[in-house]
Amino acid sequence: MPDSPVRRAALEVEHHVGTDGWDQPARLFALVPTDELVKSEPELAQNLSLGTGGFTSVEQDVPADGRSIEDLLSEISWPESVTGCVVVMERVMLPPDAEDSLPDDPTELIAAAAAHPDRREVRLVAAVTRGGAVHSAVRGRALDSDGNSAELLEGPDLVPGLVELVRQTLEP
Repeated sequence: MPDSPVRRAALEVEHHVGTDGWDQPARLFALVPTDELVKSEPELAQNLSLGTGGFTSVEQDVPADGRSIEDLLSEISWPESVTGCVVVMERVMLPPDAEDSLPDDPTELIAAAAAHPDRREVRLVAAVTRGGAVHSAVRGRALDSDGNSAELLEGPDLVPGLVELVRQTLEP
């Protein structure tokens, strides 16, 4: 996988969120160019080991009002000083063949998905910059036989719907 500043930011945020375990609410991070942050806040350079040429992620407060992160993203816009955004959220995924047997009622759907024997809990990460750079990651909740977290899958197009929602927050 080719390295890039947006890839590094996405993976750093995924690791950071992962240190807090599972069953977390969605989390939102602004991406600002590290070089610009150090210029505007020089004391940060003395206290943190900040590299150059990349992004620094700044966690944002997400309202705990019961709305989904997807709904909240439709209302977010960023100032020009924010170059990008990273969203991390947990979801339950089902195999495609389970779709036909799911109820239409949203409350029943949630219960059915949670009880489905083939469900998979995953952490989704989508990072997007104003310049169009994208990186995404997916980590399953299951542990391997050694107790390690599931393998991290990564690439630019793993969660296209979430990427598009994040991209829209950066549009003028």
